Amino acid sequence: MAQRAVWLISHEPGTPLCGTVRFSRRYPTVEKRARVFNGASYVPIPEDGPFLKALLFELRLLDDDKDFVESRDSCSRINKTSIYGLLIGGEELWPVVAFLKNDIIYACVPLVEQTLSPRPPLISVSGVSQGFEFLFGIQDFLYSGQKNDSELNTKLSQLPDLLLQACPFGTLLDANLKNSLDNTNFASVTQPQKQPAWKTGTYKGKPQVSISITEKVKSMQYDKQGIADTWQVVGTVTCKCDLEGIMPNVTISLNLPTNGSPLQDILVHPCVTSLDSAILTSSSIDAMDDSAFSGPYKFPLTPPLESFNLCYYTSQVPVPPILGFYQLKEEEVQLRITINLKLHESVKNNFEFCEAHIPFYNRGPITHLEYKTSFGQLEVFREKSLLIWIIGQKFPKSMEISLSGTVTFGAKSHEKQPFDPICIGETAYLKLHFRILDYTLTGCYADQHSVQVFASGKPKISAYRKLISSDYYIWNSKAPAPVTYGSLLL
Repeated sequence: MAQRAVWLISHEPGTPLCGTVRFSRRYPTVEKRARVFNGASYVPIPEDGPFLKALLFELRLLDDDKDFVESRDSCSRINKTSIYGLLIGGEELWPVVAFLKNDIIYACVPLVEQTLSPRPPLISVSGVSQGFEFLFGIQDFLYSGQKNDSELNTKLSQLPDLLLQACPFGTLLDANLKNSLDNTNFASVTQPQKQPAWKTGTYKGKPQVSISITEKVKSMQYDKQGIADTWQVVGTVTCKCDLEGIMPNVTISLNLPTNGSPLQDILVHPCVTSLDSAILTSSSIDAMDDSAFSGPYKFPLTPPLESFNLCYYTSQVPVPPILGFYQLKEEEVQLRITINLKLHESVKNNFEFCEAHIPFYNRGPITHLEYKTSFGQLEVFREKSLLIWIIGQKFPKSMEISLSGTVTFGAKSHEKQPFDPICIGETAYLKLHFRILDYTLTGCYADQHSVQVFASGKPKISAYRKLISSDYYIWNSKAPAPVTYGSLLL
């Protein structure tokens, strides 16, 4: 297992190249091995410029990259692995491990110890998992305690010396670069205990475990007889375990209140060592009944060094958090709008923010607006033909708010006004954006006292949770035909 090269690229929209290579390192000894292993299918590591352009194109991060490209965007090229093939000089460089985080693209090219034609399955390329571990380790080093750009630049300047110790000759010895910074000894490559593939080093420092639950709620509401509203909750549990030892064991439990909605379709990280069969068989395809498994959901695991997503899940909650009614009617040269929103009584009435975005597509700029609102403030973006209803951090005691008014538009300019092929005539929507901290719609929470850690030292255990809106649409009830979520993806 070795890496041929590694890059750190800052994503800079609006600049000529849309990005800058902040750091790169090539390993000539590994490159010689790649030439031998790959034979006639060998593709050399390119210079930074061509690599930057090809990677930004593949990730769709170029400013002028708006057209459909069959070789990249067709259904046969749907990528779910963060592993890409880059076309450079008529040849394809594969595999390239790359992901974007905090406006930095982390990328590396693992060594494939066999021919690339035909392309081998990813499971057989051991350097891929090490590549992810390597990049996650660099990410943790750059952003642990980093407060401003000067600190980031300082850490970037330290990388060449640190990688001499942590990854000599392209072979990763320790993904925790803070160990190298503190001049600590690296874990021996001949450990008496076998380590999992995603963990290639050990942690030294104060023990702590952090658990974060993020639920995203999607909704499509029509307020039409015979057309059912839809909503869905998708949850992600993210963990960071800073624990000493080669293979510390941890058990994390997720719990639900008495009236909580059971978790379904649970997918877990490979570091989870065992699972209750009831967790694996709980599916959203099956009809909900009183016998559905409602926890506790226990996950025994051997955690990797970097932050990782412990599990994903869905849940069939009984009602969406905010019920809405939206009516838009054309009256000669103006539109009359009526909006009613109601926060469900079971939802925590304490938002970090809550806004309703009301776009008007395929029309000119807003020239005149008359409105009346029972709560919150209304901001007008005339050139963008957009209204933003700022609801704030709390709904009133009645849990219901309303907005009504008339909007007049000027002459349409195709260059400036937003266009949408779906929102024609009275087909329109409003989109809710909100976030609630220390709350989940399912009621799911991580009990700090039930976390079991089998490692030296008593760790500090932190648990957080939040609910975020995602694709939360309320459609005009006067629209001639309903718009489904699937049609938005076309």
